Amino acid sequence: MNTQLPTAPSQAFQPLAQGDPRQIGSYRLSARLGAGGMGFVYLAHTPGGRPIALKVIRPELATDPAFRHRFAQEVASARRIHGLYTAQVIDAGPHPTPWLATTFVPGPSLQQIVHHHGPLPERTVLLLLVGIAEALQAIHAAGVVHRDLKPANVLIAPDGPKVIDFGIARAADASALTGTGLRIGSPGFMAPEQILGRPATPATDVFALGALLAHTATGRAPFGDGPEHAALYRAVHEQPDLTGLSNALHHLVSRCLAKDPAERPSTDWLIETARNQAAADGRRLSFTDGWLPAHISADISRHTAPTDRPATEPDQAAALGAPTPLPAPPQPPAPSRRKRPARQAHTRRTAFLAALALLGGGLLLYAFPEMSDNTGDGPDATIPATMQPSTASAPAAPSTGSPHPKPNDYTAQYTDRELTSPDSDYEIDLGSGRVTRETPDWYLGREAGEFYVPDDSITYIPPTGTLTLADCLTGLDTQPASSLPFTTLRTDSTFCIRAYGYRDIAIVRILNNASNDGPIKVAITHYRRTP
Repeated sequence: MNTQLPTAPSQAFQPLAQGDPRQIGSYRLSARLGAGGMGFVYLAHTPGGRPIALKVIRPELATDPAFRHRFAQEVASARRIHGLYTAQVIDAGPHPTPWLATTFVPGPSLQQIVHHHGPLPERTVLLLLVGIAEALQAIHAAGVVHRDLKPANVLIAPDGPKVIDFGIARAADASALTGTGLRIGSPGFMAPEQILGRPATPATDVFALGALLAHTATGRAPFGDGPEHAALYRAVHEQPDLTGLSNALHHLVSRCLAKDPAERPSTDWLIETARNQAAADGRRLSFTDGWLPAHISADISRHTAPTDRPATEPDQAAALGAPTPLPAPPQPPAPSRRKRPARQAHTRRTAFLAALALLGGGLLLYAFPEMSDNTGDGPDATIPATMQPSTASAPAAPSTGSPHPKPNDYTAQYTDRELTSPDSDYEIDLGSGRVTRETPDWYLGREAGEFYVPDDSITYIPPTGTLTLADCLTGLDTQPASSLPFTTLRTDSTFCIRAYGYRDIAIVRILNNASNDGPIKVAITHYRRTP
């Protein structure tokens, strides 16, 4: 769910489905942007034509009295936050299903930028630090603690970062869904006190900021990958891996990641220290045109909202007006690739309920619906029961060297790793080689009698059971699969998956016959293209 960034995949603004509402409150809905643990996210417009993000929570939470009460409290607090680096909450409604409207942020998430482009330069990271720290100041001044600050909850706009999802994790924490011991937050960015179930304070967000900066500057999680429980244990008991950070960033990040909340710096200190360090090097931290690398700025500048004009059902796709993509090397037309179905979206992140941070999820309108984690509905309609698989063509591949890489351009990241998915509520994180109930960036899931992968991935099924990397490279370009049905992929069958941009390829071997429910075992080999 992130290589050169697609400027705006054609699937980014999905036409409204038959069961989708056309209006919520005074806002006209124009497109569907994603779905997940909280509900649907829609692109909507004000009566005056201004684009906004509109999220409606799902029925499981909407019928929970504790959630509805806390939701109203947290929205009231969030509406008091008026930071330059936060996405403004502009409206909300409690009946019949709670919904939330926020400003539209025309840009991708920091998570996608790092995934697609790799680590960012020191000056950009320092600017992100001061911008996000200033956002936290505004959030904390309103008496709110974010609780789920992470790269996916920071959108990158031309004029700087915009922090989203602040505060509503607390509302989710009040719901019955957390009664089974589930934890609010995202492994890898949770502070020790949060992991241990202690109260969250502004220092909790400072810890998450340190982890976010380390990830942005190195491309790695400071407490490692692998099983969630292992990352949580390391965050509580072990020191972070800050290898690769510059001296300036190492000093700042290590202070943020102190185990004791009392030893972490204030946001004032972070901003002043970052500016002083930049000044000592003869630099000035300012969100001017050059604050991002040029190729990332070029991508972001093309993230625009579709125009607001009424559309009939057959004409909706044209009305959505996807932005013009950057020129890129040719890629064969891709088949439709299955989106995560709605039932799975409803349960995807319950292990840590990272998706239950409601506020900014509606802001994940930046034209990357796979990162959105939200459900939609409104006062005048019921929440749809299913998500429709995308049938739009894939975006052109980004320019990452030759558009037709060779086997020796790739290095194995792991080989024949056997993984067991207990049931269809779990997905396989192809990048890290683990089974998770979170929403990974690049995944393999199952539903409705077939496997599914991200919308911007391509798959290939060979005519025989054996499959080499060379076979994948040829088959993906010449014979991409339109679906991955269980009836075709039985025991000892193989297929391969290529992530957007040719960067990653996974070869999957089925070790037992798949079904919608019950365990499925696979062996996966993951290759990554060498820069």
